[in-house]
Amino acid sequence: MKRAFVDNIKSKVPILAWLPDYKRSDLQGDISAGVTVGIMLIPQGMAYAMLAGLPPIHGLYAATIPLILYAIFGTSRQLAVGPVAMVSLLTAAGIAGLDVNSDEQYLFYAIALAFLVGAIQFSMGLFKLGFIVNFLSHPVINGFTSAAAIIIGLSQVKHLFQIELPSSEHIQDITLSILRNIGDIHWISFLIGALAIVILKFGKKIHRNFPAPLFVVFLGICTVWMLDLTTAGVKVVGDVPSGFPSVIVPNLDLTTIKGLLPIAFTIALVGFAESFAIAKTIQSKHKNYRLKGNQELFALGLANFGAAFFQGYAVTGGFSRTAVNNEAGAKTNLSSLISAALVILTLLFFTGFFYNLPRSILAAVVMVAVSGLIDIKEPLHLWKKDRVDFAMLVATFVVTLTLGIEVGIVSGMVLSLVVIIYRASRPHIAQLGRVPGSNVFRNINRFENLDVKEDLMIVRIDGPIYFANVEFIKEKLDNWILDRPSKVNMIIFNMESVTNIDSTGAHELNEWINNWRKIGTDVCMTSIKGPVRDVLNRWAILECIGADHVFLDDVTAVSVFDQSIDASIIEKYTPYAIQSNLGKD
Repeated sequence: MKRAFVDNIKSKVPILAWLPDYKRSDLQGDISAGVTVGIMLIPQGMAYAMLAGLPPIHGLYAATIPLILYAIFGTSRQLAVGPVAMVSLLTAAGIAGLDVNSDEQYLFYAIALAFLVGAIQFSMGLFKLGFIVNFLSHPVINGFTSAAAIIIGLSQVKHLFQIELPSSEHIQDITLSILRNIGDIHWISFLIGALAIVILKFGKKIHRNFPAPLFVVFLGICTVWMLDLTTAGVKVVGDVPSGFPSVIVPNLDLTTIKGLLPIAFTIALVGFAESFAIAKTIQSKHKNYRLKGNQELFALGLANFGAAFFQGYAVTGGFSRTAVNNEAGAKTNLSSLISAALVILTLLFFTGFFYNLPRSILAAVVMVAVSGLIDIKEPLHLWKKDRVDFAMLVATFVVTLTLGIEVGIVSGMVLSLVVIIYRASRPHIAQLGRVPGSNVFRNINRFENLDVKEDLMIVRIDGPIYFANVEFIKEKLDNWILDRPSKVNMIIFNMESVTNIDSTGAHELNEWINNWRKIGTDVCMTSIKGPVRDVLNRWAILECIGADHVFLDDVTAVSVFDQSIDASIIEKYTPYAIQSNLGKD
């Protein structure tokens, strides 16, 4: 009893599972990864805060307590939680639709949004609703992510070129605004940003551990300071408050909740999908722990609560920092604690150094970070392998680019559901024939030279029989019966691939059996799974079809049709074919 209690506590607070058994040999990797990611996180956090429409300091706030909370409650040991480009853009897009009168109100909405995201993810974890994210299929996520990355990149052109652009998430609006204002480029800011992009893209070629983000920040600050480029019009970050943020309690009213709830749900789902996808990818390389989806939701929810209470904004696991964290040698979540400590030290002692940081440098950091999210290979791969998934990816991509982030993700989820329903409503159905000289049956449309009796039709339905597909199944069966050159005297339903039958399916199946028997076509069933037998028994279909028409396998059913098997043998095995235990697996 005591052991079970301890195990339960450890499952809810994973740090209690790995910290007591921490290996000294892991320390070097954790320190190296923690410092490396911390160095990345400082400029990225500031840049992503600007993308979210917030002062840069709030990106650093979001990179402290949330990291610590995830390190305590998260199950991934390499996931790097904090501000990310996607969530930053979603934050800006969601708040843009509200009536914002001041910077203080904007910050209030961002903090309230983080709190709502935390509440949604925490509740989903508590009620084990992690499966909901499965409705975001891989093609949908890919199309949405690529489109959002393009929008994010274009949104930073205003800082890179230092031109006036309206706040928009529609590619047509952004592109037209860029073309109208292209003549107002501030060339010094652009050259600084362009140089930063080159260094960020190719810095790793100098050395795999070269701290490119920190280097471009340092270079940008020094260049502006030494050449006094602010007098030449280069926009800089300016005063960055020092010290650790004070604790605040978000004061939410019903109007704020109603205004922010749609984007909060979007961020909660997209954030978890992004986070869990990269966590699964990295975990596959480490077999010493297991990921738990609902616990991840619980941990991300707490991390967002931490962001809300400490003046940050919504966070999730990031692709680029997680990959760097893993490559730099992270073995446990101690690396995240070290990254958080580095950001806290920066807040306490070094924020003054960022006064002369050019905004075009932060724009470059964002643009390079999101460029890796644009996936060209996947749509090309799907075009060759799966045209339906390709169409779903392209549709999500186009809708997200033209109609906006929220519409894009909702449209993607709806498309995923439509494809699921369409595929489920058209299950694979096969006519079976006997492989000569064997007791094996195969699909007559896939194999040649099978033994097929014209007056016997063996049918296998690969999927559930329910309200959405009964008409499709019946139409297919009727066409097959009509295509036979002679009357079908018996239909054998091979039920081994039928996983479930709902009330509509049961009613229709009963009708089919009775109608076929009225015209002289007998019906029997084989290989029925236990749960399906329970359903057939509950709806009296086993009684309708008759115990002497239910068999263990197709061989027995065919032998009965041929009258080549002794009745005593059939009776011996009938209980194993029809037995039903309602309420048991």
